[in-house]
Amino acid sequence: MAQQRDVAGKPRVARRAVAVGELSLRPSTRSAIRRGRVDKGDPVAAAELAGLLAMKRTPELIPHCHSVALTHSGVTVRVSSRGVRVRAEASTVDRTGVEMEALVGASVALLTVWDMVKYLEKDARGLYPATSLGPVRVETKEKRLPEHR
Repeated sequence: MAQQRDVAGKPRVARRAVAVGELSLRPSTRSAIRRGRVDKGDPVAAAELAGLLAMKRTPELIPHCHSVALTHSGVTVRVSSRGVRVRAEASTVDRTGVEMEALVGASVALLTVWDMVKYLEKDARGLYPATSLGPVRVETKEKRLPEHR
């Protein structure tokens, strides 16, 4: 039987998670992004927005995730010396954490960049020998317990 974990007895507490990841790209692709020469538009702006939207839809994508009301979310994408790096942050005051929201946001942001630049990354066979995604990982996980009065 598939089921979500019962969190009804857990207290609502402030929770925060940060996920980071990287997409390795060819130097020429990194240059095209920096110079604003990607046919589909600005991959950085598109990826940041896509990551935010993805965080809100995490329970639709990952069956066992609870719906969590995000109190804050943010995605930062930057061109690095190897490709593109992403940092996705999610916060809530709820009964369960937001690690999956942060991971989904980071992953979708990176996949958005890949989609937008794949024509620059393909080799003669239509493959992507210089392109790789990952690692994507949880960098920070915090839980602030309620203060006792």
